[in-house]
Amino acid sequence: MQFTKLSVAAAALLMAAAASAQTKWDLASAYPATNFHTVNLNAFAADVDKATGGKLKITVHANAALFKAPEIKRAVQTGGAQAGEILLVNYQNEWQIFGADGIPFLADSYDESMKLYRVQKPLMDKKLGEQGMMLLYSVPWPPQGIYSKKPLASAADLKGSKWRAYSPATARIAELVGAQPVTVQAAELSQAMATGVVESYMSSGSTGFDTKTYEHIKNWYDTQAWLPKNAVLVNKKAFDALDKASQEAVLKAARDAETRGWDASKKTNTDSLENLKKNGMQIHKPSAQLTADMKKVGDTLLQEWLKNAGEEGKALVDAYRK
Repeated sequence: MQFTKLSVAAAALLMAAAASAQTKWDLASAYPATNFHTVNLNAFAADVDKATGGKLKITVHANAALFKAPEIKRAVQTGGAQAGEILLVNYQNEWQIFGADGIPFLADSYDESMKLYRVQKPLMDKKLGEQGMMLLYSVPWPPQGIYSKKPLASAADLKGSKWRAYSPATARIAELVGAQPVTVQAAELSQAMATGVVESYMSSGSTGFDTKTYEHIKNWYDTQAWLPKNAVLVNKKAFDALDKASQEAVLKAARDAETRGWDASKKTNTDSLENLKKNGMQIHKPSAQLTADMKKVGDTLLQEWLKNAGEEGKALVDAYRK
C-alpha cells in the first residue's frame, strides 16, 4: 500500500514537472484562418511543437481574435502576446523603414521584393531589438492591384471614390488621386463594402478572395504596385527564456516558414486571381494612362518617403538599387 502511494506521488510529481517544463505562447494574427499567411503560421507552430517534443506550444489566434491589427506590435513588445504577425507598412509613421515595401513601384516583383528585404532586414533587426523584440521571419503579400466599382481608364476615374486606406501610403495615394480615404482593417473590409463605406482599394488578389470582394466590386487592375510584407515578431524576453535547443528549433522553423511562405505567396497570387475570375471579377491589364498616372503617384510617394526617412532611407534605397 505504501509503495502504491509512493508510486502515485512520484507519477504526480513527474506530471507536474512535465507540465511546468512546457511553455505556451500566444501568437496574434489579424487574418482569416484560411489565408496563406495564417496557414503558414500554423505550420510554423506545428514545426516548433514537433522539434521541441511538445516543450513549446504556440497557439495561433487568427482573424484579430486576440488583438486587432494595429494593437499586435505593441502587444508583443509588452508581452501581452509572446508573438504576433504584423503588416510592416502599418507602422511607417513610427519608423519610415517599416514602410519601405509599401512605396508604389519601388519593388514590383517577387525578385525585387526579396532584394529589398535583404537590405531592409538588418535595419529592422536592430530597431526591433531596441524595442525588445526579434524578427522571426517575413513573407510578402502578392502584388497589389486596384479594386474599383467603376471601370478605370485613368487615375482621374478614382476621384471622389470611397477608398479603403490601411496604411499611411494607401491613405496618401487616396489624396493624390482625389479619392476619399476610409480607414478599414482587413477583418472589417467585407462589412465596409457591403454597406457602401468602401468603393475602391488597393490590395492583392488574395485579400480580394478572402473578403469576397467580388460580391460588391467587379473590377481589379493588375498594377503590380508593390508587395507589402508581413513580419512575425517574438518578444525577446520570451525567446531568451527558452532553453538553447528550443531557441534553435524556433529559428529553424522560422527559416523554413519564410521559404515556404514566399512560395505560398506566389502560388496564392495565381490561384486567387483564378478564383476571383471564377466568381465574376474582371481582371484588367491597366491602360497606359492608368499605369503612367500610378507611376507618377509612386514617384511622389518615394520622394516624400525619402524626405521623411532621411539618410537612413537614402542609404537603404541606394543599397537596394545597386
